[in-house]
Amino acid sequence: MAINVFHIVSDKEWAGAEQYVYDLASELRTHGAYIEIVTRNRRQILNRFRELEVPISILPLKGLTDIESALRFARLIKRGKNIVHVHNAKDAATALLARKISENKNTRVVMTCHTVAKPKRGPIYKRVYREIDKIIFVSELAKATFLESRSGMNPDRITVIHNSVHHKLQNVDKAIDLRLKLNIPADKRLIMFHGRIAPEKGVSVLLRALTQLDKDRYHLVIIGAGETKYMGEIKAFIVANQLLRNVTFLGYQDDVQPLLAQCDFGVLPSVWKEPFGLTNLEYMMLGKAHIATTNGAQHEYVKDGRTGILVSPDNYRSLADAIEHLLDDPERCNSIGAAAKEEFDTRLCYSRFYSHLTSVYRSLF
Repeated sequence: MAINVFHIVSDKEWAGAEQYVYDLASELRTHGAYIEIVTRNRRQILNRFRELEVPISILPLKGLTDIESALRFARLIKRGKNIVHVHNAKDAATALLARKISENKNTRVVMTCHTVAKPKRGPIYKRVYREIDKIIFVSELAKATFLESRSGMNPDRITVIHNSVHHKLQNVDKAIDLRLKLNIPADKRLIMFHGRIAPEKGVSVLLRALTQLDKDRYHLVIIGAGETKYMGEIKAFIVANQLLRNVTFLGYQDDVQPLLAQCDFGVLPSVWKEPFGLTNLEYMMLGKAHIATTNGAQHEYVKDGRTGILVSPDNYRSLADAIEHLLDDPERCNSIGAAAKEEFDTRLCYSRFYSHLTSVYRSLF
């Protein structure tokens, strides 16, 4: 694909959008495309993207009033056929201004909407949405929510491409053996949560659900990092409810899939509207059953009772019942995991996502 692809990433923390860019950049590089990451000077973000061994440009990316970033970025897109792929409306504004400054008519701006949210308001954003060449939504829910306030948009300029995740089990032999390290006996089920440890992710709901279960039957491993205050609150809850021997925090892990492969099932009890969870997909890809909530786009890719279990959000009793169901029936748990993997391989695999995404790139020229 003889197109230069620039991904602008301005978030301060590593999250789903950053992983989306990381995987996509890796795949584009594998297929011989020129790919460049444009980001802020944030150590955690830079260190992760440097693993890709692709060009990285550091810009302030301060938002709508940041003329400096637009001027500097315009120099990068002065020539050639360019796709500038952004992941929020502020970066879209920077990209569109840079395109105007560069006077390169062969530059296209694409934005992926990673959240379930209404569009930004104001004359600048109105112009941004009008001038973006393509808006990609990660779910039908994200698209419908956005269009509630932006009805009448040209349907040729919007599309839905469901997320996917890369299979990354190359280092599985080097991964720590969780059962051995944590002294988890064979008759205890290994449950896992991974992602941002934040109120909206429902970690406190999960811990409350565990208080309803027999402590001799499970061990929960939590992978991820969170704000100090919230981490303190949930750790205090663990101590107060005598869960210290049943819950382990592993912290943030770069290479999470070899650890996920060791669990019996995952629990992702989000209490906000998930646009399209990458973490859910990782369990499905690895053939693991998982429990999720019904308050986002989960129903678009999880078939309740077949490829996963869906429960109402912020309901610890329903969540406890679902966990107990999988504890009681390992055969059913394995059956759900196998069906989830088949669904992922058929409809949600990364090659399918990549084909759809690059076809959008090519259609703009």
